Amino acid sequence: MTRRRLVLYLLLNALVSLLVSVTILYFYDRANRKTDCDPGGIAATNVPGGVAAEIISVASAGVLENESIVIQNQGDQALPLSGWTLKDSQGSIFTFPELTIYPGGSIQVHTKPGTDTAADLFWGRAEPVWQSGELAALYDSQNIARAFYRIP
Repeated sequence: MTRRRLVLYLLLNALVSLLVSVTILYFYDRANRKTDCDPGGIAATNVPGGVAAEIISVASAGVLENESIVIQNQGDQALPLSGWTLKDSQGSIFTFPELTIYPGGSIQVHTKPGTDTAADLFWGRAEPVWQSGELAALYDSQNIARAFYRIP
């Protein structure tokens, strides 16, 4: 009878140890999971010369009147955007005009038609471009991807 109790005790001990280990691994994985985007959906890559372009946000995806995307210079040098492009996964392309974003500065690209200013550019589209789950991508003038944003 004592042998049977010992076997049950060992099996119970092994089961508890397994459950504790799996629980610890689960929470460790959740806390340290690497994704293609930061929690805010941002994944920026550095441009040679210390300039970092980031897509900060996409506002009102799917609503033409309010839809816009914000690009920010997170680097320590001016970022000339002439010839850079903004692309969605359906092949829509916005090409930046002659424009420079200085360190810490940002530009907002609106989907709807409008008049460009120093802080706001207008794509001139009649329909929304962005949709939830889509990946917005920023490419430099050599068509090298520099920043991505997964739209929530």
